[in-house]
Amino acid sequence: MPSVTVTLIGKPGCHLCDDARAVVDEVLQGREGVALVERSILDDAELHDRYWDEIPVVLIDDAVHTIYRVDAERLRAALAERGH
Repeated sequence: MPSVTVTLIGKPGCHLCDDARAVVDEVLQGREGVALVERSILDDAELHDRYWDEIPVVLIDDAVHTIYRVDAERLRAALAERGH
């Protein structure tokens, strides 16, 4: 079972979401103990109401890490702080 969960919140057809996914995929490649969960604001009314104007959003263990643009080094540092 993963000890850290990275959640990417976005929606289909969002180019910033596609860019964020590419960065997250790159950072998570080869990391053990980290799970990636993708959620769409189109499938969840609560997510839509909370984040519709901020996507993409990256959460680490349900806490907001990044809004709009994902910085690979910042994400790596945050995961390293958690031992990953």
